[in-house]
Amino acid sequence: MLGLASVAGLVALPQAAQAATTVRINEIESSGGSPGDWVELANTGTTAVDVSGWSVRDNDDTHVFTIPAGTSVAVGGHLVLDVDPVFGLGAADSVRLYQAGVTTPVDSYTWTSHASTTYGRCPDATGAFTTTAASTRGATNSCPPATWPGGSAVSVADAANVFGENLSGLSFENASQLWAVKNGPGTLYRLVPSGSNWTPDTTGGWTSGKALHYPGGTGDPDAEGVVTTPDGLFVATERNNANSGVSRPEILRFDATSSASALTATGEWNLTADLPAVAANSGLEAISWIPDSYLTAHGFHDDHTGAAYNPASYPGHGTGLYFAGLEANGSVYAYALNQAGTTYTRVATFASGFSAVMDLEFDPSTGHLWAECDDTCQGRTAVLDINASGVFAGTAVYARPSGMSNYNNEGFALAPAASCSGGSRQVVWSDDSNDGGHALRRGTLTC
Repeated sequence: MLGLASVAGLVALPQAAQAATTVRINEIESSGGSPGDWVELANTGTTAVDVSGWSVRDNDDTHVFTIPAGTSVAVGGHLVLDVDPVFGLGAADSVRLYQAGVTTPVDSYTWTSHASTTYGRCPDATGAFTTTAASTRGATNSCPPATWPGGSAVSVADAANVFGENLSGLSFENASQLWAVKNGPGTLYRLVPSGSNWTPDTTGGWTSGKALHYPGGTGDPDAEGVVTTPDGLFVATERNNANSGVSRPEILRFDATSSASALTATGEWNLTADLPAVAANSGLEAISWIPDSYLTAHGFHDDHTGAAYNPASYPGHGTGLYFAGLEANGSVYAYALNQAGTTYTRVATFASGFSAVMDLEFDPSTGHLWAECDDTCQGRTAVLDINASGVFAGTAVYARPSGMSNYNNEGFALAPAASCSGGSRQVVWSDDSNDGGHALRRGTLTC
């Protein structure tokens, strides 16, 4: 977040060729701001953009705020321009953004009355302008959510007090098998249908779930997210519960076909050195997997190489990339994991659209990457899609179904599209707090 000192004076802008840019006007405060009116820019691209000498005008060409030299907008970043006292923004006014030396604006927005909060793009940086739910100077826009795209009714999906507290991530293996992880103690459950509920499988030693351990059979991984893939079952963890005061963000692989009563990780990728330093209980909460075939077909951009993603750049990484969500900042990190060792490469980073992300779910039938937030975001979910720049960006934000209270949901899973019946398919949420004695709830999503 950067507030810039006002720069007075009219700048003559000679006619010049306009270059393509990923910088856009993102949020506008025209009344009651601090220290005054301001305009926020956002960068939707894959590289930082130098905006030195760019300018912002309102609807009067003599009102010009020029951005100082040495100013850039980071990838996924927000830059706040304090345009007061160069000019104030009126009840009926415009904001126009110009590149240096160019007379045609690269972006603009016009309104006819002050917003009750601010005007901002929803979803953040990529959507159309609307009145925001709250002013978020220098941060992800607070967007009023759309109605949940499915049924409003939500029902409990487990018997009373089967799991207790701490049930977290979810992942469908198929329409009749659901994986779940508990973060304390670290436990993996294989769930199967029982009437309208999901219950632990009573075969193969899964009746009470199976304890999880690090390679070597030690420790108690704080298991927060789970995803099943062609390369195995992977779990995202925040820390070792045996040393709960120390952050240890890792991805672990387990052999879910093992008949052992407890499972020892067959792969371990410690991401501590690559991620921001976070508190022990604010680390990796979410994990999903997207196949290489989808990423290459849709032009996914590789931040590491600066070009379109090429799986051959990462030998031994398996058949797709792993997308991990960090609770502390709501960011998503895409990794190529060397399946034969402990090394990894970060391929991309992008915002989930929330200040914290609790689960991620890739839907191969639509190409949507769903991000879930818990009760701190009123149970909202966001949909992200690969845009024209090859970057995952938000395309929608949804409220929780009206029939569901604001539970501490940390898990979110969509039944396979092949299970659609009567125009809908099942959605399952897991409630870490076990409200009312139930940790699982189910609803529907329109097919």
